[in-house]
Amino acid sequence: MNTNTSHEKSLFHSWAQQLQESFDELWDSFVDPAESLYDVDGTRWNVLGGGLPGGRFGLPVVDEAQLAALRDECRALAISNEFAINGHENRISYIVGSGHHYRVTARRGATASQELLEQTQAVLDEFVALNQWHKRQQEIVRRKDRDGECFLRFFPATDGTLRVRFVEPDQVATPPIRVSDPAAAFGIQCDADDVETVHGYWIDGRWVDAGEIQHRKANVDANVKRGLPLFTPVRKNLRRAEKLLRNMSIVSEIQSAIAIIRKHRAATGAGLEQFVANQADLTVSSPATGRTTRFRRFAPGTILDALADTEYEFPASGIDASRYVTVLQAELRAIASRLVMPEFMLTSDASNANYASTMVAEGPAVKMFERLQHDMIEDDLAVMRRVLAHASSSGILPPAAPSAVEIRGIPPTLAVRDRLRDAQADQILLKSGALSVQTLALRHGLDPEHEQQLLAGRTPPT
Repeated sequence: MNTNTSHEKSLFHSWAQQLQESFDELWDSFVDPAESLYDVDGTRWNVLGGGLPGGRFGLPVVDEAQLAALRDECRALAISNEFAINGHENRISYIVGSGHHYRVTARRGATASQELLEQTQAVLDEFVALNQWHKRQQEIVRRKDRDGECFLRFFPATDGTLRVRFVEPDQVATPPIRVSDPAAAFGIQCDADDVETVHGYWIDGRWVDAGEIQHRKANVDANVKRGLPLFTPVRKNLRRAEKLLRNMSIVSEIQSAIAIIRKHRAATGAGLEQFVANQADLTVSSPATGRTTRFRRFAPGTILDALADTEYEFPASGIDASRYVTVLQAELRAIASRLVMPEFMLTSDASNANYASTMVAEGPAVKMFERLQHDMIEDDLAVMRRVLAHASSSGILPPAAPSAVEIRGIPPTLAVRDRLRDAQADQILLKSGALSVQTLALRHGLDPEHEQQLLAGRTPPT
């Protein structure tokens, strides 16, 4: 009985060992089928296909929570990362600059009196002043770059004016009662068969008609409901650049902080402690830890006298933080490439760049900023048309005003200009009737009405 039991135990242990070895071999040869979808740092690759419902094709997030996390990450960079801040501010400076001008002209083929043009221009000027449009333009660019989108909500007043306010992106979310409706995904209610036909927005759980909202999104396709922040693809580069710069500074700080290392070859611990105490100019004891710190002051030009068994080393002489600068520059170039901007616009280091050769009309940065300016003007003109429509419906403007006039947006000049050649070219266009005096003034950053009043000897109103 005991012999059989012992034999069974031996067989059991043998089988268990064989089974364990088989499992170990199977585990060693196991390949995770999802391993190819991850980078070495554990970051999963973006999903590029799959036909997700609600127009999310190509969006590297699958729900509103992931989009909010990505937005918060890029918002943190926009607040704390010096290179991200510089990138945001430079884009505002070049896209908005001193502000866009909006002028009313007669629509081609329509009849508009000078009085109507002046009335309509006055309505636009009042809107610009009431909503501080220049500052709002700057914030629009900042929000659109930082969050990937910008929501504007319009509030028509009974006096015919139109007020504009921002809606935070996290306020636009699908309410619980619409979670199962793909057409309401990401807080935007669209046509079931057409993502680009938007019926309304769910803001703080409440329905807001699409006519009250302008949604400006960036860095996604037209059939994607929500935008992506500007620094989405390079946010790791921004963090690495910041950490690398921090580590370089800390290493240099530590090395330079230790001025002298004194080596005593034949000293004992007690003898060394007594030597340090005798050399100290100041002794400070911490009541919290009980530790005693001794300080010695070395005045400029101090001469050190050392015993035969004492050596002095100066670690600061071996500092070479410059060897890491090349790595930092490579990271910053990757970020600047994402922005289609010269490196000096991101780093503020113009030692290796020529501004005049960078900001020529054919330069990539100028072409990119011109594209962005054009997109902004198109969106702004849609807002201005709302202003005229509301003023017309309120009786401030004649009913035919919106159809009789058109609005032109004039952004600040980007390319480096030869003022003399520009003036000569403008003079030719002015004489040939291809350019108006008003447009000529705006091209050079002047207010046409203000200048005309000065020429007429009248004091312009303040």
